[in-house]
Amino acid sequence: MAIADIAEYAHLSAADIEGLGQDLDGIRRDIEESLGERDASYIRRAIAFQRTLDLASRLLIAGSRSRTGWWTGTLSLAYAKCIENMELGHNIGHGQWDWMNDPEIHSTTWEWDMVGPSSQWRYSHNYRHHVNSNIVGVDDDLGFGVIRVTRDQPWKLENLFQPLRNLLLAATFEWGIALHDFYSERDRVETPDKKAAERKLLLRKIGRQTAKDYVLFPALSGRRWRRTLGANVTANLLRNVWTNVVILCGHFPEGAEKFDPAVLDNETRGEWYLRQMLGAANFNAGPLLAFSTGSLCYQIEHHLFPDLPSNRLAEVAARVRQLCEKYDIPYTSGSLPRQYLSTLRVIHELAFPDGFWTSTDGAAPTVPQRIIHRLRRLDRSRPESTVLVQD
Repeated sequence: MAIADIAEYAHLSAADIEGLGQDLDGIRRDIEESLGERDASYIRRAIAFQRTLDLASRLLIAGSRSRTGWWTGTLSLAYAKCIENMELGHNIGHGQWDWMNDPEIHSTTWEWDMVGPSSQWRYSHNYRHHVNSNIVGVDDDLGFGVIRVTRDQPWKLENLFQPLRNLLLAATFEWGIALHDFYSERDRVETPDKKAAERKLLLRKIGRQTAKDYVLFPALSGRRWRRTLGANVTANLLRNVWTNVVILCGHFPEGAEKFDPAVLDNETRGEWYLRQMLGAANFNAGPLLAFSTGSLCYQIEHHLFPDLPSNRLAEVAARVRQLCEKYDIPYTSGSLPRQYLSTLRVIHELAFPDGFWTSTDGAAPTVPQRIIHRLRRLDRSRPESTVLVQD
């Protein structure tokens, strides 16, 4: 059930929570004071690599005549789009590089390679989600309004279809996020003129994005336009699915707690920090996988410090884990397959009414229960490289 009293849940005193907040403020301060040319060079290299890979992939798709060349170019283009979406668009949009005062790498000027305008995403994601993360009825990203992810959300007959909804959301993730952000932004503006302006902004961005991927680049390929069109459709699909997997693994696996709106009453800085730590989940990743996810494998640290540069989250994670040990706070982490399996389990279990998976007379487990138990045994048999894992 949703947590209404974070301090009681975590068995921490007011002094402990204040101390935790000061320790985390210290981590933020240390990182901010150490930012410099090394970090600026990192993001510039990342941008140059992504743009070079994107161009090389498109040239390979248009110029090669073999199926192998097409697939190589398409997969490379999909990877370039993943980097642009998470390492660049998402992180720059969070203001992680605003300290550079570079007008080309700034949260207010960067427009990402997605159908939704980045300005609408910034309000929905940076404020509605990150400030109120995992608060039932307040955080619009809690299931994105189409997936039930906690028993605190009333079950509806339509939830039976949420496994299918999840598959459709993964395939069309950029479109789902665009509509989600638009409705969030529309709720914020007050006058009909402003609402109409936001609608026009979305439609213009959709027009530009679809024309680029599905008209302009295919047209530049001449008689081989079908080859380029198919590659762009496939690359966007793969990017959507990968982004969906990464986002779901950071927010919805078992161990990522949900909260009652009561936690917002007089919430202190330390309590906000603690809510972020309890409400997010990580998955284990080396440098390549971390880069491929925009360092969102460190979702706990990202929620604690959403505007700190992504290339510093690995060192932040080491210090956050030490604090979790110090204050006896769960640190939810595991392998990527484990976290995704856990997320799918939540989505499929909560598609059914409460009590469906439990024997009503307390006798032997139901067939659905036995299936879930087998999945959990398989899940727990996977080796872990992180010492602090919340089951």
